[in-house]
Amino acid sequence: MISDDLGNIASRLKEVRRRIARAAARAGRAPEEIRLIAVSKGKPAEAIRAAYAAGQRDFGENYVQELAEKAEALADLDGLVWHAIGHLQRNKAKIVARVAQVVQSVDREEIAVELDRRTAALARTLDVLLEVNVGGEATKSGCAPGDLGPLLAAVARCAHLRPVGLMTIAPFREDPADVRPFFAQLRALRDAHGGQAALPALSMGMSHDLEAAIAEGATLVRVGTAIFGAREPR
Repeated sequence: MISDDLGNIASRLKEVRRRIARAAARAGRAPEEIRLIAVSKGKPAEAIRAAYAAGQRDFGENYVQELAEKAEALADLDGLVWHAIGHLQRNKAKIVARVAQVVQSVDREEIAVELDRRTAALARTLDVLLEVNVGGEATKSGCAPGDLGPLLAAVARCAHLRPVGLMTIAPFREDPADVRPFFAQLRALRDAHGGQAALPALSMGMSHDLEAAIAEGATLVRVGTAIFGAREPR
């Protein structure tokens, strides 16, 4: 089963890129404006190697320990960019600061401060996105929309963090068109807090709804299942 999945990764990647290109064209945008993050949680390092061989360079991991293990196993791959996209605990900030190039899930001041302290010790600068819970779902992390201003101010005080945008995980809807208002809300929040010049990245949209996200201005889409196939239950 794993070997079958590995053999299909290149063709699946190609189809996802086609979907991105078609969605961009419908929105009057260039496909190059949208960066594909291949979400590889729960998948073996060999799957990432297969995607890398097919030209993919950006990979997202939800779990810090899994991220660290894969980064070590794949250290021979040049140009590989790791995005930490899952809820982050303070005691894992040291690992993330060492391994990741981008953290997409900064949702509270204490995490920003700890990441800043850890990256300072490593003489690094880390790109971060602030996660906003636009759907107000209790099961999802992210700051409330009304708390975004103070969180941005806190991140701005962190000399070793570079705030580059916003991220959200929208509520699931059977019809992806029903998710567009949530993506529009994230874009509006960005526009209310400095606009594209201050926060150029909008990370929103996944396998099911990436077209809706691109229509609303996504610059990063996080795609797992459509590339790697279904994950085994954790």
